[in-house]
Amino acid sequence: MTKRKHVAVLLGGWSSEREVSLRSGAACANALERRGYQVSRVDVQRNVGTVLDGLKPDAALVMLHGRPGEDGTIQGVLETLGIPYSHSGVLASALAMQKDLAKTVMATAGVPVAEGLTLSRAEVAKKHVMAPPYVIKPVADGSSVGVFIVNEAQEHPPQELFRDDWPHGDRLLVEKYVAGKELTCAVVKGEPTGVIEIVQTNKFYDYEAKYSPGGSNHILPASLLPFVYQEVRRLTLAAHVALGCRGVSRADFRFDDRIEGTGGLICLEVNTQPGMTETSLVPELAADAGITFDELVQWMVEDASLGR
Repeated sequence: MTKRKHVAVLLGGWSSEREVSLRSGAACANALERRGYQVSRVDVQRNVGTVLDGLKPDAALVMLHGRPGEDGTIQGVLETLGIPYSHSGVLASALAMQKDLAKTVMATAGVPVAEGLTLSRAEVAKKHVMAPPYVIKPVADGSSVGVFIVNEAQEHPPQELFRDDWPHGDRLLVEKYVAGKELTCAVVKGEPTGVIEIVQTNKFYDYEAKYSPGGSNHILPASLLPFVYQEVRRLTLAAHVALGCRGVSRADFRFDDRIEGTGGLICLEVNTQPGMTETSLVPELAADAGITFDELVQWMVEDASLGR
């Protein structure tokens, strides 16, 4: 009798994105069980190395968002234990998580990025460091956590930046606000997917809009001219390759169609651990490419390796 492959699904953790990680992980664990795998659900805590060493799984499906799952930390643990894992490796994960460094690498590879500055929280809180409108975001958080859009009517930066219990780190990225359509595209099995246009029911595609049913509407394929559509796909793969990503990644863009050609196309960031919930973008993009949710999750596991 063939031994069933034992997969540890890593979920939860302690980041600000814990809840969506629990949902992503649960959906993937259920899919793997439907496919006949032996599954251990591991809610990642500080003793995760000891837990995994005891379980000795054949592979790990990393479904953690934010730290420690998306910044190279858990990947280092898995490398040390010799457990093959999904998604990007240590360096690519750490690099993509540091938005300012990732932008530098992407720009060098010809991927257009927003003008920006990396400053301390104190500097950003004190006065406008660039003419509004601009965006303030943590250097290393995801899911639009801790993000502020500062418009022309605001006399000073958000007062929340002065909070004693500010949880998002003391280095912030301040970027020129890019108007236009919100677009996203993924890389699955080494190829760019279709492109989704995200239409917010709120003014800002925030955490709630991303993970609550009805929080946003998705248009697939995005309503773009064919050459723009293909440029989004090309840039998505270029960013994935430039950062050294593996497995599945997702790139987010803004496109100002008032600018001629593709001049209004800006890559905001690359996500190396995209959500896999019922409202997530990557499963929708995969389905459009003829890949079911269960097939996608199985591919992630079978693609797992060391030295990524």
